[in-house]
Amino acid sequence: MSRTSRTLVTMPATAKKGEIIDIRIIVQHDMETGFRHTEQGELIPRDIIREFVCTYNGEEVFRADLYPAMGANPMIMFSTVATESGTLEFNWKGDNDYASSTSGKIAVT
Repeated sequence: MSRTSRTLVTMPATAKKGEIIDIRIIVQHDMETGFRHTEQGELIPRDIIREFVCTYNGEEVFRADLYPAMGANPMIMFSTVATESGTLEFNWKGDNDYASSTSGKIAVT
């Protein structure tokens, strides 16, 4: 079971109003599919991130549902429009009560 919750966000600190901004985020997580077995033949329980949500000043701007075929340490890249200065919140949820969140601020001129 992954207990790591380190995330890395790459996004601009500033943007012009109406500009399209690119965001890349990666979370460190082992992502076990639930299909592998140990050397003793025991099934390794599934442990995946199931959901990623990004909100911009409280409004959802991106959502992704993840499945067992997703690789370890998933990276997600998406774009949104810079509408106003504020905070982007990044939230991950997964099996075994896994939850991780981080945020980034942007100044819009």
